Amino acid sequence: MKKIVLLLSLLFVLMFQSERAFSQRFPKPEFENGHQQPSTLTPEPRAVFMAWFDVFVLLASLSAASYLVIKKRSRKGIFWLSLFSLAYFGFYREGCVCSVGSIQNVVLAMFHQSYIIPATAVIFFAAPLLFTLFFGRTFCAGVCPLGAMQDLVLFKPIALKPWLQKSLGLIPYIYLGLAILYAATATDFIICRYDPFVGFFRFDATYSMFFLGGIFMLLSLFIGRPYCRFLCPYGVLLNLTSRVSRKHLTITPSKCIQCRLCEDSCPFGAIEVPSPAKPAEKRETTVQRFLILAIIIPLLVFAGGFAGSRIHEKLASVHPKVRLAEELLNPSKTVTEEMKVNLDAFKTAGKPVKELYAEVSVILNDFYVGGWILGGFLGLVFGLSLANLSKFKYQPDYITNKGTCFSCARCVDFCPVKEEKDDK
Repeated sequence: MKKIVLLLSLLFVLMFQSERAFSQRFPKPEFENGHQQPSTLTPEPRAVFMAWFDVFVLLASLSAASYLVIKKRSRKGIFWLSLFSLAYFGFYREGCVCSVGSIQNVVLAMFHQSYIIPATAVIFFAAPLLFTLFFGRTFCAGVCPLGAMQDLVLFKPIALKPWLQKSLGLIPYIYLGLAILYAATATDFIICRYDPFVGFFRFDATYSMFFLGGIFMLLSLFIGRPYCRFLCPYGVLLNLTSRVSRKHLTITPSKCIQCRLCEDSCPFGAIEVPSPAKPAEKRETTVQRFLILAIIIPLLVFAGGFAGSRIHEKLASVHPKVRLAEELLNPSKTVTEEMKVNLDAFKTAGKPVKELYAEVSVILNDFYVGGWILGGFLGLVFGLSLANLSKFKYQPDYITNKGTCFSCARCVDFCPVKEEKDDK
């Protein structure tokens, strides 16, 4: 109940801040570099009525997905809902506003009062998390166009080794940390800039982005949702929220008979197989493991933070003002078109070079602090992952992993058990 109150409070505060933002659908963040961002990052503003209509469609789709997954247990229904979401949120709305990219808008609004976030963007960020808290990852099941695009082309999935899945599953945490850092410092929206599928939705991506999207689509033929599982930063938040969800998709509607028919039904490796009970460990062994982890995890947090602080200048080098200052201090022989625009804008503004260097000094300090936080966060993630590997969990039946399950309802068609009348 406390989690729900906190989420609703956050939603209310952000909506209150955004009351003056209705005139602009998804305002471009001011990165103050004089460079006009390409259309692949931010489409044209949308009428207020249509913006709220998008919210209505999102909430209706989330409700439909939750009903189809929890109540109807219908894979066919989720399939058709995925087609609709891909058509509407993907090709019609051109992938924006997007719940995945809205992370950056929320972070930018939290760290920069000059940026007024639209209430619709706040809802796109918070609504899937709220539904996940109650019903599991039904947003991933049939509402997210990025997931739908990969899911609908899945041809012959291959199973990945558990160690490989766990290793690749750490990448989204790194991506999320970087996205938050660059949004908090008003550097860039890297989730939007490097979205591999938005180019297909808008038919205007660069050759390199079309190539990247093509690689993901090719992988999606044989690997279930590679972007969602091994790159999506919003998936990190959905994973953590789904673990404490009130309800969640279950393979069987009643008691599992361990027929093993569902064992290979999940292309995402989200089904946990039964594990036999084993003799209880000695107390000395348990205490020893706890003490070792109690030492290792803080060390990993500190080491990660220290490493992040050491590379803060590299991280800051992508900031427009930092690049501009570097170009003025050490002019390069070849100047990009974007840098020419920035140089002309700076010269036209007549701002003293010392003032620019002072601003860059503040930016570098922000990245130094951010590097400590980012590195410490990643160190904590690695440490907790290590602790999870050392933990044994007794599992008597086949169940879905609430964190990694996309609630696609594929597994329910493999289960021969029918719902009992008492369970209805």
